[in-house]
Amino acid sequence: MVPGMSDLLSLLPEEGVDAAAALNQWQGGWTGAMGLHFVRATADEVVAEIAVGPQHLQAYGIVHGAVHAGLIETAASVGAALAARSRRQAVVGLENHTSFVSAVRGGVLRATARPVTRGRRSQLWDVVVTAVGEAGPDKVAATGRVRLLALEPEAPLAGEEVRLRGDLRATAGAAAASTGEPPTGDG
Repeated sequence: MVPGMSDLLSLLPEEGVDAAAALNQWQGGWTGAMGLHFVRATADEVVAEIAVGPQHLQAYGIVHGAVHAGLIETAASVGAALAARSRRQAVVGLENHTSFVSAVRGGVLRATARPVTRGRRSQLWDVVVTAVGEAGPDKVAATGRVRLLALEPEAPLAGEEVRLRGDLRATAGAAAASTGEPPTGDG
């Protein structure tokens, strides 16, 4: 069974509570492949990090632009999803404008996403990616602006109902076992 957006939202803590720990329990798809870790995740701010490794570098030994763009899109999308949660809406990216500011060879990339506007139909988020841990003070590595569309529950996307990939129920069960509380879900 492939869980839907409502399944993921039911696994997150109550609204207004930092969802980073719950999000870090599910490391499937792109976030898992990149080793992304959420530091903070609320409807007002998302902070996520990637420890730069060989899989993040392009042929010149610097972080590939797609890593910056993906980190920016992920941070903005998580914040937008948390903001749309009370309406049980899913969000999908419409535009990702990423600007590469400085080359990075190592250390940690930290994305900080904040909303510009959070409407019922669309949201706009600004994201700054800083390089942490390279020689000298933290430096801005990339900036981005992501515009997202808010979809009504059970809306079709590419011919199917909007659904998340991965076994979130199994992850929720494992997380619940570690806390001693039963997993939540709607079926």
